[in-house]
Amino acid sequence: MFAVSAVAQQRAAADVPEGDALLARLIRNPRWWAGIVGDAGGFGFQVAALAMGSVLVVQPILVTSLVFALPLAAHYSGRRVTPMMWAQAAALSAALAVFLVVGDPTEGNTDAPWHRWIGPLGLLGGLIVVGIVIATTIRIPALQALLLGTAAGLLFGISAALTEHVTQLFGDGLNAVLTSWQPYTLVAAGIAGLYLQQRGYQVGPLSASLPAFTVAEPLGAAFIGLTVLNERLRSGPVGTAFVLASVIVMCVGAVLLSRAQAAGTETTDAAPVTG
Repeated sequence: MFAVSAVAQQRAAADVPEGDALLARLIRNPRWWAGIVGDAGGFGFQVAALAMGSVLVVQPILVTSLVFALPLAAHYSGRRVTPMMWAQAAALSAALAVFLVVGDPTEGNTDAPWHRWIGPLGLLGGLIVVGIVIATTIRIPALQALLLGTAAGLLFGISAALTEHVTQLFGDGLNAVLTSWQPYTLVAAGIAGLYLQQRGYQVGPLSASLPAFTVAEPLGAAFIGLTVLNERLRSGPVGTAFVLASVIVMCVGAVLLSRAQAAGTETTDAAPVTG
């Protein structure tokens, strides 16, 4: 569902000329709304997954949206999926399997005290603010898109890390939800991340914003999982080396696949396709 959403939103946002009101144009685009429906469905399944597993398990799995997006992007761009792209998809999937099986992440403490959140959230928040400030002051489209995509990915990573605890709060009653800071932070991060994601699609090439977003989201969530939620990898020294190698392969594979997917969309936007 996230794959459907990504393809639809990329194409919708890329159609909005620079300088136009982004959200005003997007809300009148049926293709963008199809992407929102995909996002909503994907988020529902993500919430269910986080209720049963740790952030270190669920978030890396979401990079497989790039694999599922391959045939969709190829169909709408009129381009075929090359053997190299399939090989990259296979490498990403294999690296993910190594990470999950060898790393064997533990579940953490979703109800971490607020003071444990201050440092990690402050660090991620500082990176997000710096990225946005630089993106709004420079006039290099590719770098703007990369910085905005990274900021959006980190915001979605924060939202994902908060999701499981927020779902547990609903089980404690509406008063517990309304009097806790986590639901407001989750909603604010999600809305801000969605806007920055669409803005990144608009201001620069998708081949810059999409890889940044795809990699930053699971890394941001994993950082929170390790530093705040006390999630750990159950691998020895040798296993940890394999896990680190798998993370590198996943990041490289995600960048290559998202760049290839974005390139197909950009080609379509530049030359209208008949039919």
